[in-house]
Amino acid sequence: MKRLPSLTAALLLAGTATLAATPAFAAPETYMIDNSHTFPSFSYSHFGMSTQLSRFNHTTGTVVLDKAAKTGKIDIEIDMTSVDTGFELFNEHIQGTDFLDTAQFPTATFTASDIRFEGEQPVAANGELTIKGVTQPVTLDITHFVNMPHPMLEKEAIGANAKTVIKRSEFNAGQYAPHVGDEVTITVSLEAIKN
Repeated sequence: MKRLPSLTAALLLAGTATLAATPAFAAPETYMIDNSHTFPSFSYSHFGMSTQLSRFNHTTGTVVLDKAAKTGKIDIEIDMTSVDTGFELFNEHIQGTDFLDTAQFPTATFTASDIRFEGEQPVAANGELTIKGVTQPVTLDITHFVNMPHPMLEKEAIGANAKTVIKRSEFNAGQYAPHVGDEVTITVSLEAIKN
């Protein structure tokens, strides 16, 4: 009978060792877009004279990452009426039917469930971009990514920069092409806070 405590202790130690050897499985984590630090911008050639740069000032959505499984999902909605060209009259002009037609299509979306990793870092998001009711496949190349505690909010956060090139004519927004460039470079600066 005196051996029973020793046997119990041995079994407990064996069980603890087994648990310690079992790999931890991370669950998907959801990050909410920080609208005050997330800005999709776009640039294009203006008659070959200069590259014009504009942005959208209101973006919402989520990024879901499972870092252990190296998978993720992105759902972003852009308020197209928040376009900011730096010139109020052109803000109104670019929202007209020749370009964004925000009266009929006030939002654009990007959704992706195919996130490509290299090592621990996401490097690309293959998804679908919808502008003016037209959906096209788009790959966002992630040129910068960081996952860290937010220094002010004291919550886990992610930050990223990504870019892609589209043809605006493929989204029924090709007025004045090719004199005003058909190719548009979209750059996204994104920050999101863990939910």
